[in-house]
Amino acid sequence: MGNKRGNIARLRRKMRVRQKVQGTEGRPRVCVFRSNKHIYAQVISDSEGKTLASASSLAATDTARKGVEAAKQVGLALAKICKEKNINKVVFDRNGFLFHGQVKALADGAREGGLEF
Repeated sequence: MGNKRGNIARLRRKMRVRQKVQGTEGRPRVCVFRSNKHIYAQVISDSEGKTLASASSLAATDTARKGVEAAKQVGLALAKICKEKNINKVVFDRNGFLFHGQVKALADGAREGGLEF
């Protein structure tokens, strides 16, 4: 029962965030999803409705890294892909997740890789 309430609370936070965060062609949106095992990130242009780039802990890291370390590697991988596609500035959508731990590590990795937000 607690898990269901937690997910409802996350979805409410997600709606509050999405009212303010909008991805454009000039500044696409970096959307983060965190499951129990992995973390995923996508760069989305909301004006076109297309995913421009994506990275996840499934492909970006070796299986030895988990948690915060894997999230940072996903952020670095996402920044590398964005640099190849000439995407420098983005807006960060935490997707209702609290900005600490893995989500913060992914954001720090993306900043370290050269993305501005």
